Amino acid sequence: MTLEITDLIKRYGDKTAIDIPRLKIVRGETFGLVGSNGAGKTTFLRLVLDLLLPDLGSAVLGGINVRSSTAWKEYTGAYLDESFILDFLTPGEYLKFIGRTQGLSDREIEELVAPFQPFVPAESLQASTKFLRELSKGYAKKIGLIGALAFNPGLVILDEPFANLDPGSQIRLKSMIRRLNEEKGTTIIISSHDLLHVTDICKRIAILENGKIIRDMPTSEATLRDLQRYFTTSELSEFVATQLRNEGD
Repeated sequence: MTLEITDLIKRYGDKTAIDIPRLKIVRGETFGLVGSNGAGKTTFLRLVLDLLLPDLGSAVLGGINVRSSTAWKEYTGAYLDESFILDFLTPGEYLKFIGRTQGLSDREIEELVAPFQPFVPAESLQASTKFLRELSKGYAKKIGLIGALAFNPGLVILDEPFANLDPGSQIRLKSMIRRLNEEKGTTIIISSHDLLHVTDICKRIAILENGKIIRDMPTSEATLRDLQRYFTTSELSEFVATQLRNEGD
């Protein structure tokens, strides 16, 4: 599924949170969005998923304006935060709910979820009688991620997917995302502070700063080093500027 952004603007009072004139992510791309805290990454993803109303512009998924139809939701898997989880359900109930919204039978749901079993203990998916709100934050997040990945989405959107996961789970998650992209041609959009993981997965990286995309580049052997240098320099510059402002006060 292709995403096309045109003249997308989101403001909060006098502050412009997002200002992206043009952006196109084509079917099958793995796209990483990186930026400092407050750069606008989550705001951008929420605009794409029609969770926020833009002041201007449009986000079009698979030829469908997200504001004018909900048909794109049938082909989109997303996990941004714990609000995406129905925490009054057990893991198995939650995954069945997500699968049924895609028109899948219980048997089809079980077959699609089965490859994701190594990501969590088997009892967490089928036998657990605990509600999601009773599980640890990391376990509940894993269930949310499976819900986003398991049911043959044409597009997957993830915000900080590696946060609160142990190293082994991070490695498994990367493998699951790669497999989905390589075997199904699924478009992947990931926002993350983890530069190592995002450059390892994504073949295209964009830097968002103050709501604007200031760099958009293909991933190469030098990308991780370049990003580390950019953010180290940016943070140092911001620190110096803050110190100077404080001294002036």
